[in-house]
Amino acid sequence: MLLANFATLATALFTGAAVYISLVEHPARLLCPTAHAVEQWRPSYERATVMQASLAVAGSLLAIAAWFTGAGLIWLLAGLLLGSVVPFTLIVMWPTNKELEDPGLDTTNELARSLLVHWGRLHAVRSGLSLLALILMLFARA
Repeated sequence: MLLANFATLATALFTGAAVYISLVEHPARLLCPTAHAVEQWRPSYERATVMQASLAVAGSLLAIAAWFTGAGLIWLLAGLLLGSVVPFTLIVMWPTNKELEDPGLDTTNELARSLLVHWGRLHAVRSGLSLLALILMLFARA
């Protein structure tokens, strides 16, 4: 049960941060002029990456370990769901991230704005996957 507790904690922390970014930080960022929004996105993304990647990997591995030690199949599913945000980020979001990080990007044009909007939609997928994983974990604990 200890593994499940720590898996739930890591998943809840990841989900809380991801949902906050999707519902609060990124929409507020988009209210700013595009150049300012990109300027704010860059260090925010860099700082969040370390925390969120660590929590996603830890939560996923702990949930899978809980399943492996007999906690039930729902823990495997939850761990795989949470873990899926890592390849989703590396495969699906990576091109958008790289474009937004490009120092040569004209941050005053429509391309920069559309990249930010697209990034927000992609990040919402990560938020949704982690929320579903958390709901499964909470259901399994009930």
